[in-house]
Amino acid sequence: MIDGIQTVRDLIMPVALTVGGFLVALVIEKAIRPVLNRIAARATWEGNALLIGAFHGMAYWWFGTAGLYAALNGLPIPLRAQSLIDRGALIIYVLSVTVVLSRMLSGLVTLYGRKVGGILMSTSIFTHLTQVLVYIIGVLVLLQSLGISIAPILTALGVGGLAVALALQDTLSNLFAGIHTIASRKIRPGDYLKLDTGQEGYVADITWRYTTIRTLANNMVIIPNAKIASAVATNFSLPETEIAISVDVGVGYGSDLDQVEAVTMDVARTVMMEIEGGIPGFEPSIRYNKFDESSINFAVNLRAKEFANQYLIRHELIKRLQKRYRQEGIEIPFPIRTIRMAEKDR
Repeated sequence: MIDGIQTVRDLIMPVALTVGGFLVALVIEKAIRPVLNRIAARATWEGNALLIGAFHGMAYWWFGTAGLYAALNGLPIPLRAQSLIDRGALIIYVLSVTVVLSRMLSGLVTLYGRKVGGILMSTSIFTHLTQVLVYIIGVLVLLQSLGISIAPILTALGVGGLAVALALQDTLSNLFAGIHTIASRKIRPGDYLKLDTGQEGYVADITWRYTTIRTLANNMVIIPNAKIASAVATNFSLPETEIAISVDVGVGYGSDLDQVEAVTMDVARTVMMEIEGGIPGFEPSIRYNKFDESSINFAVNLRAKEFANQYLIRHELIKRLQKRYRQEGIEIPFPIRTIRMAEKDR
């Protein structure tokens, strides 16, 4: 009986240490971290929230592992088992610190890219490369800490680099094509892109393997970076996002062209000022360009803030021109063709 009571007492402290470790982690995650998040949200630098977020969930691993490790050390366990426990704790701490550093550095790269634009921009490729690099370093540090020499591993990687490169030709081609695309600054997230193969839309992201384009129909087109690099592409967002719009119009031969020009210019100016996406300060123009079969044709030249705005501007211009022409008595003719039939000799 006394031995049984003594055994229970021996278990009280290890259990208390284990539970205590997880309770401390729970307090940090549920009470302290939300307070730090609110403080970071009021800070001017966005990186504060990023750094605090990098530690999300880590308290359970760190304090829980510490409590469990202390509890196991308080028990009479074999030396071999103790060695395994030490190694297990080391693995957990090194990997968890690697995760935190990966979150921090990749987040800072993304934050810096949004601030400065250009080569980093808001793409995922540099974020992913940063994460891969941190994890590789973390694994190497872990192996070295466990007493496993990393020199043979590095040598094997160097010797096998050529074989890996040959096996991953397509992957590496897409990786370097993505880096080249970003470095050239000719295609950026947010740009409206049209490829010679027909795909078009806003560039959503450039990752280490492919570029995603969001079409106007809100679908995602996924294109390998190597295809983007070799394609003939039109970027409607460079050198600026404003885009010229040309709308073809035709009026009857009996129309007063000076009146047509004045009325059309008045409607075009109104469209530029009132329609979303128009540029109020832009002066529209019209240019007569053709004597067609049933009409005198001309182009109305406008500008939009970006590619997608042109559709609403075209729509409103055509609708308002048709209404105004009716009011002013300006004819928009139907296609007419006169056919003369020769009489047969009788």
